[in-house]
Amino acid sequence: MSPRKMIRGGRNYITSVPAFSNDAKKLLLCTANSVSVFSVATGLQITSLEGHTAPVTTVIVDSACDETSTYCWTASLDGKIRSWEFSTPKLLRTFHTHLPIYSLVMIPFHLSRELIFYVSVEDCSSVSRDLFGQIRRYNLSSEESLLSGDTLKEMEEPKPIVMSPSGEFFGVCHNCKIHIWNATLGETEHVMAKEMTLHHTELITVFAFHPNKRMLAAGDATGRVLIWKEIGNADESCTTFNWHSTEVTVVNFSSDGAFLYSGGKEGVLVVWELDTGKKQLLPKIESPLLFFIFSSDPTLSSAICADNQIHLLKMPSMEILRTISGIKPRASEPMMFTCDDRSMHIRLIRTVSIDRSSGIAAFSTANHRVQLYNLLNDHEISEVQVCERNHQPDADGVRVLVTAVALSRNGSVMATAEARFAAGSLSRGLVTLKFWVFVPDNKTFSLSTVISQPHREAAITAIVLNPARSMAVSISSAGDFKIWVCNSDKNLTPEDSNWICHGVGSYKKKPITAAAFSGDGSCLALAATTVLTIWNPLQNKLLYVFGKSHTPITAISFAGGFLVAASHFPDSNPHLSVWDLMTFGLSWSYRLSIEAIATQSEMLSPYFAVLAEFLGSHRSAKSNEQIFRGKDGAILLFDGSGPKPVAIWTVMKAHGGSLSFVEDSKKSQTLLAYVNGRHEYVLFDPFSDETLETSAKDYEVLLAAISEKSKRSRKKTLLAMLERPFETMFCGSTLNIPPFPDVCADFFASRMRKNICESVEMQPESHSP
Repeated sequence: MSPRKMIRGGRNYITSVPAFSNDAKKLLLCTANSVSVFSVATGLQITSLEGHTAPVTTVIVDSACDETSTYCWTASLDGKIRSWEFSTPKLLRTFHTHLPIYSLVMIPFHLSRELIFYVSVEDCSSVSRDLFGQIRRYNLSSEESLLSGDTLKEMEEPKPIVMSPSGEFFGVCHNCKIHIWNATLGETEHVMAKEMTLHHTELITVFAFHPNKRMLAAGDATGRVLIWKEIGNADESCTTFNWHSTEVTVVNFSSDGAFLYSGGKEGVLVVWELDTGKKQLLPKIESPLLFFIFSSDPTLSSAICADNQIHLLKMPSMEILRTISGIKPRASEPMMFTCDDRSMHIRLIRTVSIDRSSGIAAFSTANHRVQLYNLLNDHEISEVQVCERNHQPDADGVRVLVTAVALSRNGSVMATAEARFAAGSLSRGLVTLKFWVFVPDNKTFSLSTVISQPHREAAITAIVLNPARSMAVSISSAGDFKIWVCNSDKNLTPEDSNWICHGVGSYKKKPITAAAFSGDGSCLALAATTVLTIWNPLQNKLLYVFGKSHTPITAISFAGGFLVAASHFPDSNPHLSVWDLMTFGLSWSYRLSIEAIATQSEMLSPYFAVLAEFLGSHRSAKSNEQIFRGKDGAILLFDGSGPKPVAIWTVMKAHGGSLSFVEDSKKSQTLLAYVNGRHEYVLFDPFSDETLETSAKDYEVLLAAISEKSKRSRKKTLLAMLERPFETMFCGSTLNIPPFPDVCADFFASRMRKNICESVEMQPESHSP
């Protein structure tokens, strides 16, 4: 079997309403540019529908046939409506509206003999208007109707369309109103008679139609649930239910219409008995609800949650049968802490850690948990509750953050740091360092050691585990670092392992901003703000001081005989610098904003990769529009021989991204893993022939762009590069990495200026242990 070319995963499963198959045995989910088909029985993905070139926004299972039929319709921001047979899978038909489609509903065949769709599109063709969202009617049975469609309504932005279960009505909510149309009327008579716009005093967030009555339920931003009866008739009335304390995000009627389900950010579903108004609270799901749908099986439903989890539920008990788990989003808390001296901000970036030997990643997620995820197989392994704290939709005066997470190279040990701060204060609080050991039988971690206030009240900015022994280092903004060791080098279990402090050190009381162990674990590199230091971690002894930088250093890593350092702080010039450990001199540097550094596990391997973020000013420049093409970052691969990159790939959502080499033992190959700021990821072979589509001419073009040549020659070179065709390597809404010839020449010409190497005198300085 040939080596893997690319592995994608971590996709968002919750962008759109999913759909059950007619037999309730499959669940269809919109995932980026495709639709993933999952088995209800196993919770595993069966197949996918590939073909759209932009995010899929709608999937509808065709219910016209019997329950064995497997036909569906999809709509996408690429403007296309497609028909599929999803069990094969096979693309049947494609229709192009030439406008981004945000929502779509289909008129059932028992109500219309023609193929009629109502779509919510965005039309920005007229820049003089402020109403870009439109509801249009398309008759796909007529090619002439498909050219433009009939416009029913214009709004400031596209809104999701809701169809009644009977197929008779559809509508949209817009601010404090709900607009309803009769889907069964003729081509020129769309809007029902007067009073088919329902008014409310608050912002309406969601609504749903009753399965067989002229009844509608809606939720608003204040937490109220409203029920309109006999809509459009003279005896129309409205009833209000109250329980939710925050915005209502889910309303849906039971299949028999006797009950109404409502849910919100509390993560609780409330069941309302419509005849009596009595309510029942179902078990808490512990995550804000986004959608709640029923299947053709009355005992099966699904709750879609904001943490990228889809729960398959047994009705009416709401027991979770199984969960389809994507990578959970990161906590939406501020990721900056103020140092004690109030003069510097330390960015907490250690919230993703990847075990390069197994491809298992630890993600610090919302609700104070760490999710263990297998990147090679794209599935969740387990979840660790770092600190006990239930889901709270609103702040209650105390802010709790998991600020750092680190995995050992063999995945047997995990370290986490958490901080509890009072509202309005991010400089001092209760900080806890925890060590965990992996329990194979449970496929999760068990708590081993808890250390309170390891650096007094200062926040832990990073934790690094030694690759060769049971040792770790924690660094803080208080100006010190601590080395921790385990009292057992044998098989670590929760009973016999305990982590203790081995040594404390500092360098001139400067904040320690970055740390890294060498490949064999014998050396420890620490960045004391703008200075690089090398220590013997066993003896806690300072060996060398070098590398005076103009800006604080935020990341360092050993790469063969070099030390790679990145400086990236607000309101300062970012730099990537490479230092020769034989001479302790600066080998070369680029002016780049670096988000992450990845080095190979082999101690002597000179290869390393960096994730660079393009600054907004560069991407917004009109002259760079054709170069960046919507990308906001790049991965650069170096081989240690010099400043010339071996390969470059442009990426999206680089801010907050992570990078790591991963060993795929089954394929005996080294992959490079890129996790973007939204926890979507891709693994690829950076050394394959297909990836390294470079030549001597390509390097000459890049070097010519970097060197200061005339403006005219640079322009000709750039145009020649842009005219060369290339095959997109990574396709999708968030990951698009073209090969080397399409690199950002102007960007490197202006920002990747090679600095003159300067010799640095190696002078060990005094330190305080």
